[in-house]
Amino acid sequence: MTAAPDRYAVFGQPIAHSKSPRIHGLFAEQTAQAISYTGQEVAPEQFADAVHAFFADGGKGLNCTVPLKELAWQLADRKTPRAELSRAVNTLALEKDGSILGENTDGIGLVADLTRNHEIDLVGSRILVIGAGGASRGIIGPLLEQSPESLVIVNRTVFRARQIADEFRRLGPVSSCGFEDLRGQHYDLIINATSTSLSNQLPPLPDGLLTDTGSCYDLAYGNAPTTFVLWGREQHARYSLDGLGMLVEQAAEAFYLWRGVRPETRPVIDLLDAERKNSAG
Repeated sequence: MTAAPDRYAVFGQPIAHSKSPRIHGLFAEQTAQAISYTGQEVAPEQFADAVHAFFADGGKGLNCTVPLKELAWQLADRKTPRAELSRAVNTLALEKDGSILGENTDGIGLVADLTRNHEIDLVGSRILVIGAGGASRGIIGPLLEQSPESLVIVNRTVFRARQIADEFRRLGPVSSCGFEDLRGQHYDLIINATSTSLSNQLPPLPDGLLTDTGSCYDLAYGNAPTTFVLWGREQHARYSLDGLGMLVEQAAEAFYLWRGVRPETRPVIDLLDAERKNSAG
């Protein structure tokens, strides 16, 4: 009798649009891992009960997306140093002793997409991160580990950006500013970590921020280019990318944490990219 596959899932609200079940299904097929992975709509007030019920029923691991990452951080019995600092968790794993480990794979996924898939060298670079919310917190640590010359957090409310900069300063050269302070500055990489693209809005960025070989990266993604990706193209960015590659890369890190097997990400990114281009066209 064949054993039932190990169960994994992604929790979020909304969840119907999530590509995570598709991505992990492709990873499992590629690596011959016997798993099932589903999406489950979970409201914040139901989150703790849903997590404990999932693991009590034999589940092995969970991904948590908006708006549950901060709640997952609070719920985890033990957190990796990266997750502890980001104060957000997107991956939960059931430990052998029954405790729940919390990890944040977002920043590792971003760095992998930038450096491996697009060969963007972050060492000695000048990075601008737009936004001072949970998405920013999840990526700043791994970006600083790449030894940039500087990392600036810009936000409408400068106080929030300054708070995050103060927390991460021991990891590298991070500072904060307001949008009015950007004029005359130049960056090798500009990352949009706000939700503006989801409402077809743009942060109030001046023109001319990019260096001659500078690139733009939007953590959001969709079937069509986001408003920030389009802005990057208008600014003649070397690359103007959205977060599809990061999505796949962070999923691969979660898969590796759970299964001890590292899937190949490039074929999955290329397949999803082709699929969305076909649906958009």
